[in-house]
Amino acid sequence: MPYTQEKIITLTVAYVKETLKDAEGGHDWWHIYRVWKLAVRIAKEESVNLFVVQLAALLHDIADSKFHSGDEELGPRLAGNFLTKMHVDKQIIKHVDAIIRNMSFHKTFEEKRFNSRELQVVQDADRIDAIGAIGIARAFNYGGHKNFPIYNPHIKPETYLNKESYKSSKAPTLNHFYEKLFLLKDMMNTKTGKRLAEGRHQFMEAFVERFLKEWDTEC
Repeated sequence: MPYTQEKIITLTVAYVKETLKDAEGGHDWWHIYRVWKLAVRIAKEESVNLFVVQLAALLHDIADSKFHSGDEELGPRLAGNFLTKMHVDKQIIKHVDAIIRNMSFHKTFEEKRFNSRELQVVQDADRIDAIGAIGIARAFNYGGHKNFPIYNPHIKPETYLNKESYKSSKAPTLNHFYEKLFLLKDMMNTKTGKRLAEGRHQFMEAFVERFLKEWDTEC
């Protein structure tokens, strides 16, 4: 007998928690939890399939390529295999797969091949978790994980022209604010996403301004 949608969500939560139990702190279960809750919050204001939104939010980072030697197929494959075992409808699995494959920031360097309201909701939720106080903490946590410098005034932020150069960057963490995080506010898809992003963006701007003053011992 097929599982109910509620049961599938419960089992998906358990699967993600177990799979990401040793993940880097900015891409662990708690990142997934926040994106999930943000996606549900945004979805309430949109005409979307909430089941698809929840599954995609929960599974979007099940195997982030940057922690798996750049393998962009592993995440969609694990998600698809899990949902198949849960006897989820094939069309829903296909939709979730497409969202996972197309929501990352590095996809902005490629021609858009897929779009849906569900993708827009989950993408906004993921991007909101990348900015504000949480975004700052995640950026520096990942930078420390990769042993990147915190800041180097001699290394200027870049404007990346393709996915490969963006993904291979080893720039100081502060550069990441200019190269990605400050750009996200204007990339939100939904009205709710835009509203939630505004305050977080302003917080980051204030943080970076203060950071640079303290770097130069002005305060």
